[in-house]
Amino acid sequence: MIISVASGKGGTGKTTVAVNLALSLHGDVQLLDCDVEEPNAYIFMDGGGEEAVEHVHIPVPEVDEARCDYCGECAAACEYNAIVVVHERVMVFPELCNGCGLCGMVCPRGAIREASREIGVIKRRRSDGIELVYGVLNVGEARATPLINRVKEEANPEMTVIIDCPPGTACPVIAAVQGSDYCILVTEPTPFGLHDLKLAVEVLRTLDIPSGLVINRAGIGDRGVYDYSDAEGIPILLEIPYSEDIARCYSEGKPIVRAMPDWKLRFEELIAKIRR
Repeated sequence: MIISVASGKGGTGKTTVAVNLALSLHGDVQLLDCDVEEPNAYIFMDGGGEEAVEHVHIPVPEVDEARCDYCGECAAACEYNAIVVVHERVMVFPELCNGCGLCGMVCPRGAIREASREIGVIKRRRSDGIELVYGVLNVGEARATPLINRVKEEANPEMTVIIDCPPGTACPVIAAVQGSDYCILVTEPTPFGLHDLKLAVEVLRTLDIPSGLVINRAGIGDRGVYDYSDAEGIPILLEIPYSEDIARCYSEGKPIVRAMPDWKLRFEELIAKIRR
């Protein structure tokens, strides 16, 4: 089973839910941190063995100017504007390239070959009996999606897989949640939380992925999120109160299921609701 944990905005508690859920599951569990621009799930996991590091590359075009006749077919085919033909010059913008190879396929003179460019790394380790895999995007990279897709290739179908998604509703989130059996949406009971929750719900409905809510910092704000949940028929799976003790655990890098054992039972109930 693949369960993704997402939110319409950052700072709602996605990683808190993903890590504590993974630590509450029984059997073989895999945690994939797909928030490759700011991965932080590893902070809350006990160090296990040595980390395995894999450098991730994508193909980018290199143009043989001697063979190129500047017809512009490559530029016309590229949806990401990563290659531009201006007069008798071809300009390549590697940071925009998705590595699809289409420009080379359409070039009538075979003037484009593929070169390799590193976009980040994938790190793996075993912590607390959980297989943790996370990506770290190189600073300055404009596109996180290729690295997210590479992290997801590590998903083991024989395990229960928890995916910690990037925040928001843009392409990186869609890449992370696609293929999930269920998505937990983490929100907070504020007008900002409600606004971004609505956007996230629309994305999941378009992708036809069932979802439920975890309301973090319950007790602040207003009842807007609760009213929306009732009106849309989206189940509330768990409420995490606005609590100084929980905030202290987070600031010290301690999962709440370790510091407060009764929370492990609540997360076990959460997964039971999803499976039902």
